[in-house]
Amino acid sequence: METSSKQELKKSLKPLHFWGIAVGLVISGDYFGWNYGLRSGALEFLIATIIVTLLYITFTFSFTELSTAIPQAGGPFAYSKRALGNSGGFIAGFATLVEFLFAAPAGAYALGSYINFLIPELNPILISLCFLGLFTAINLMGIQQAANFELFITIIASIGIIVYIALVFPHSSPSSIFTREKPIRFDSIFSAIPFAIWFYLAIEGVAMTAEESENPQKDIPTGYILGIGTLILFALGTMILTAGIGHTDQLVKNDHPLPESLSILYGKGNRYSFIFALFGIVGIMASLLGAILGYSRQIYAVAREGFLPEFLSKLSKSNGSPSAACIAGSLIGAIAILSGRTDKLITLAAIGALVMYQISMISLFVLRKKEPDLKRPFRAPLYPYFPMAALVLSTICLLSIIISNPILSGVFFALLGISFLLFIITIRKDQNQES
Repeated sequence: METSSKQELKKSLKPLHFWGIAVGLVISGDYFGWNYGLRSGALEFLIATIIVTLLYITFTFSFTELSTAIPQAGGPFAYSKRALGNSGGFIAGFATLVEFLFAAPAGAYALGSYINFLIPELNPILISLCFLGLFTAINLMGIQQAANFELFITIIASIGIIVYIALVFPHSSPSSIFTREKPIRFDSIFSAIPFAIWFYLAIEGVAMTAEESENPQKDIPTGYILGIGTLILFALGTMILTAGIGHTDQLVKNDHPLPESLSILYGKGNRYSFIFALFGIVGIMASLLGAILGYSRQIYAVAREGFLPEFLSKLSKSNGSPSAACIAGSLIGAIAILSGRTDKLITLAAIGALVMYQISMISLFVLRKKEPDLKRPFRAPLYPYFPMAALVLSTICLLSIIISNPILSGVFFALLGISFLLFIITIRKDQNQES
């Protein structure tokens, strides 16, 4: 059933696929998860969202340079390994895996919550596990089938956000966000940052499918630029208009804020809430499918380089999909779903993402000096200011999460430290055996 890891991934993706993957990976962030940021206060959350939006604008344009110059399935792992050696590659690979491995179960759990909103008798955890298994199976069918389905449901989910904005707009008072007696609290801005990141988290997953592009030098920039533009409009529109409704205390209690906000406006059981529960399900499906696509390629690429067990780099003989990596990642996701803590999974995914952003930007600077003649079909605009801004902003955001979530941050860095130590011991053992 399997062939060797030397088999190449199939090249079949076009620009529209990359837009679909970029937006699809992220769009669930408009349907759930971000609402936990309202616990910090609407104004504080808005400030956090603006900061994070600037981070993703500068990061996406800088990251596109790396993904077009080195269009490999490993994405950040491949760039950091080339720029910083095995140690840099390991750290980037670990951080990226944490991001995608925890983003997927967070999405699956929210999917269960949305369906539970429609049919309260169904167990949300059981639903989550079923959908994780279903979309793992779709990914196992091959990249063409997975990307086409991703594009289809991303278009539907995007229509849902546009319609939601149109429904809420007449009833929202965004100016109310600024009407308050209490002063702005910086610690509240810090605590809101992980949920602002959720509006954009995983857009970098496009890079993990670069190796499967028909023309990565042209297709990837098109997909990234159109994707980040779409996501900015959706994020700011959803956040500002929903916060302008008020009743934020009701929106932070569940994983279905859009149907809940429509219930506030139009009454419980209204048809719009039902419709947007369906749109929410489609949106979360898009991100869940994309997250599985992302972590399966990352596991495959890291294993291909010998940083994970070799069997994880095996490709399906029938369609060239990294089946072993896909199944292994989904097993980890199933365990995470059983925790039942969406907000904690989001925070862990955000920590992994920010560490990866930092090392990716450092790698960009190193490669500019180390390999000045490397073919770069797309260059980061306003270099070095854009990548430097992305590096500084990602560092600020990471420090804010560490301060507001010391235990989860400690867990992440402890796992990183232990894994890195085991990696160093293994490398030295192999070197001694070779000598």
